[in-house]
Amino acid sequence: MSNQMTTNSSHASRLPANSVLHSGNKIYKKRRVVNKIMLTLSLCTLIFGLFWLFWIIGTLLVKGGGSLSLDLFTQNTPGPGGQGGLANAIVGSVMISAVATLIGTPIGILAGTYLAEYGNRGWLAPATRFLNDVLLSAPSIVIGLFIYSVYVAQIGHYSGWAGSFALAIIVIPVVVRTTDNMLLLIPNSLREAAVALGCPKYRMILSICYRAALSGIITGVLLAVARILGETAPLLFTALNNQFMSWSMNSPMANLPVTIYQFAASPFNDWNQLAWAGATLITLLVLGLNIVARLVTRSK
Repeated sequence: MSNQMTTNSSHASRLPANSVLHSGNKIYKKRRVVNKIMLTLSLCTLIFGLFWLFWIIGTLLVKGGGSLSLDLFTQNTPGPGGQGGLANAIVGSVMISAVATLIGTPIGILAGTYLAEYGNRGWLAPATRFLNDVLLSAPSIVIGLFIYSVYVAQIGHYSGWAGSFALAIIVIPVVVRTTDNMLLLIPNSLREAAVALGCPKYRMILSICYRAALSGIITGVLLAVARILGETAPLLFTALNNQFMSWSMNSPMANLPVTIYQFAASPFNDWNQLAWAGATLITLLVLGLNIVARLVTRSK
């Protein structure tokens, strides 16, 4: 960057004196100063953000990286003072998140498809986009309370299904927004060419639009999964927790976010260490999913 600025400066000094880009021009000097100031501020903010990011990741690796052993994935959560791992919490989180993704992804893709392909006229599509943006920014604890009132309170007990329903509501707006945006980026000439050849609209969407937007849709799904992996508040009101290995979605299930929350607030050092290990594991999973999403986007 410095070489480019030096080249531009020398080039500006060789221009005619009456040129706007001449180094003696006051406007040109002012713009150069403003440009350098803004570049410096941008670099400082970049370093500031990366500093805290690496500090957080470094702290997690230092305090929780040492506990990432085989026992963490094979043993259940222990009692106070005992030895154990997070196997039941890991299994519960995988099951709850997988069901939530399976519920939310088809709904989000279909809703995004309607907004992009069928919602060109009328008030329904703009209103849906507005409500989707509201839901996208809604606090997760509100979603947890909603599922608690409409499902948990009605059946009388916490369950993995309730946790999946709450997380699915978080998945849906992310997938809707991504699908809608990706489909809108597809040139209309592709649609017109398919229709001109006699292709029905549903076949055109399946064979052309979805293929062209596939990488973006997959990225949206991965980002939605990365978001729900660390959500604690909705699970406190829905799935709660379980100290044992449970494969039943109709009963309280252990999960990493709630286990981390409970163990981190406990006075026992062994639980605190498991909380650090669980936080490190979730952070690495989220980081890995974001990297995969970037690679998927670049490969298409």
